[in-house]
Amino acid sequence: MSSKGPVQQEMESLLAAAFPDASFTVSNDSAKHHGHVGDDGSGESHFSLSIEWAGFAGMNRVMRQRMVNKALGDLPGQRVHALAIRATAPGE
Repeated sequence: MSSKGPVQQEMESLLAAAFPDASFTVSNDSAKHHGHVGDDGSGESHFSLSIEWAGFAGMNRVMRQRMVNKALGDLPGQRVHALAIRATAPGE
């Protein structure tokens, strides 16, 4: 899938709003999971996220992932079957 679908665009918009000045990449991995459990046929069921944000400094991995999931609202677990998150602070 070469163009970004509506779910990926929404994720990127929510992340940009919640994490000012963050550097992030959202990758759609759905094609790798075609036909697997959780593949809803939308082409937007599995994603990977790499995000670097100064605000993560001093937080553990779980706290960072909770912040990301909160920012994404109902997307993880509702409209997105799987989301792999790598959240770091600058210099990590």
